[in-house]
Amino acid sequence: MNDTTHAHAHDGHHGHGEQNWFLKYFWSTDHKVIAMQYLFTGMAMALIGGFMAYVFRMQIAYPGMNVPFFGHVSPGAYNALITNHGSIMIFWVAMPVLIAGFGNFLIPLMCGCDDMVFPRLNRLSYQLFLVSAIILIASFFAPGGGFGGAWTSYPPLSSTGTYNLTPMGSSLWLLAVALEFVAFLLGGINFIVTAMNARAPGMKAYDVPIVVWMIVVASLLFMASVGPLIAGAVMLLFDQNLGTGFYNPTRGGDPILWQHLFWFFGHPEVYVVLLPAMGIVAEVMTVFARKKLFAYKTVLYTVIATGVLSFFVWAHHQFVAGIDPRMANVFTVTTVLISIPIAEMCFLYIATLYGGSIRFTTPMLWALAFMAEFLIGGVTGIYLGASGADIFFHDTYFVVAHFHYTFYPIAIIGTIAGITFWFPKMFGRMMDETLGKIHFWGTIIPFNFIFIPMFFLGMNGEHRRIYDYTNFPDLAVPWMQQLRIVSTVALVIMLLFQFVFLYNFIMSLIRGPKASKNPWNANTLEWSTDSPPPHGNWPADHMPEVFRGPYEYATPGRDSDYWPQNERV
Repeated sequence: MNDTTHAHAHDGHHGHGEQNWFLKYFWSTDHKVIAMQYLFTGMAMALIGGFMAYVFRMQIAYPGMNVPFFGHVSPGAYNALITNHGSIMIFWVAMPVLIAGFGNFLIPLMCGCDDMVFPRLNRLSYQLFLVSAIILIASFFAPGGGFGGAWTSYPPLSSTGTYNLTPMGSSLWLLAVALEFVAFLLGGINFIVTAMNARAPGMKAYDVPIVVWMIVVASLLFMASVGPLIAGAVMLLFDQNLGTGFYNPTRGGDPILWQHLFWFFGHPEVYVVLLPAMGIVAEVMTVFARKKLFAYKTVLYTVIATGVLSFFVWAHHQFVAGIDPRMANVFTVTTVLISIPIAEMCFLYIATLYGGSIRFTTPMLWALAFMAEFLIGGVTGIYLGASGADIFFHDTYFVVAHFHYTFYPIAIIGTIAGITFWFPKMFGRMMDETLGKIHFWGTIIPFNFIFIPMFFLGMNGEHRRIYDYTNFPDLAVPWMQQLRIVSTVALVIMLLFQFVFLYNFIMSLIRGPKASKNPWNANTLEWSTDSPPPHGNWPADHMPEVFRGPYEYATPGRDSDYWPQNERV
């Protein structure tokens, strides 16, 4: 974007004067406020999703007992808890925080513009998302309770109220998901247009921080993959409420059709949330290793390759659904292929760390933990991507463990790395490092004790979504039940340590040490403005100009070990 266009965009912006309290925090078009709205809403939903996990894990470990703070867990409630835990953590935690929260906050600041290109559309995006969250929570209290057909909502369980016992809850759940998708379609348009057309003068494509590119690619993936699922969701809603039979074999329908439509979206969705987390980790690593991102262009091309390949792997979820073995072989190959660019990115990140002056700050610990935990998820995924092995492992707790070793690093570890890293910029105060490290170790150690036992349970044939394992003699053996108890106790410990994070977060907001503009000595543009950034990000007559790439650390011949993008010499 040239200087004239940039100036016009800023001058013509929707007014950066003083706003009253309501307009500033509830009706704002400021991208930073909207980012905070997404962040806080996502954190609130994470508390709900975490509580659900606690309840159904207690039922698994101690079947039939009254769960503290909940009471008796009926089979229907168990199904609803399982379903909504998965739905909330994916659609109402990972996506709003990683994409919408960080995307809203970082893209204008890192690209050197005053706001999103479509600020009112941005506000509408959050408002629709908030409505979707309210509808989802309301579904818990509908007659029959919340939806219990699993987060994948496979028919006929999801399409027939007789089966899922929650006819109203299932329709409300579907409506909530649909509104959430619309919200992110609107947000994705904003992210892509802003990153492409509103960059600061001098910022070329390869000068854009990698996290911005990853959010843009993630938005493109979401927009390209969600269409078939929306069509499938409409048909599912018709089956639920109008008596149609799109997924009913007795009426000429096919439940496998839903699996194809769902996973055509569902597997790219993994990378929709993975890529922003990978981008956050890259930003943190370069700052605290004091090194340039190794092979920036290769990382970018690898991201694009990952996005393209993600559309050709969906059927590995259907190896046991009667898929033609010849097609199973094709999808086995594509599944193995997509592991190559992901592994390449991991190797490039390790190369970035190699020889660096590493500082083990709290954000850096989370970034390193992301790499370690995600590696376990990636390696175990190879077993599930091979059709022969998947026939044995499918729908066992091996899949649950694998999924959480991929998704937990994305949704939780990557998120906390980003929050602890950009907290000074977001709120103008520093978080407590000691409490941050206590929270880190109190999270990572129990996390492994939750899910490593599940690998062993899965390898011994423990199927998922079983309400009471005492009803299955082969699965009720003492050592297996002991592992379930270990996992559950570890979960409780991990959840308790999240209150350390909340305490640190809230206390730091209130009385944390004031943060300077650039407390980490970083190079990217967001660190060149005040902490927190003012409305409009920079003064109208001092908008940034870019002279170099985002990762010029330890440049030979310079006195300081960093070189900000907007510093002329």
